[in-house]
Amino acid sequence: MEYLASSNVPVYETVDEQRALWERCADRGQPVLAVRDAARGYVVHYDLQHLDAELTQAALQALRDRVRSRRPYPTGTDPVSETEGVGGEAGSVSGELHAPTERDARDLASHVSGFVLDRGNWR
Repeated sequence: MEYLASSNVPVYETVDEQRALWERCADRGQPVLAVRDAARGYVVHYDLQHLDAELTQAALQALRDRVRSRRPYPTGTDPVSETEGVGGEAGSVSGELHAPTERDARDLASHVSGFVLDRGNWR
């Protein structure tokens, strides 16, 4: 299983930084896995679109289950909502998962990397 240490997860703020990161990943034939410094917290972003690949249903469900199990369930939210349960969108081609701090986002990205970087989880 491939894995990205939290200290190695790239963080970007601007559209130009995002574009450069996506181009670098495309040139290397790698999925994008990065953290965006957003207006209200941080967003873990993964993307396989430029590789014409997507996560298998089994890998996607395992990713969602694992992310959900790592999060405390916020009060006042819908207990069956997939978006609220995983803290964002987790799709087969791309995802955006929210975290309150950069450290939390880097840790989450590292955790997600085991699913996203493993080509055995792609179709």
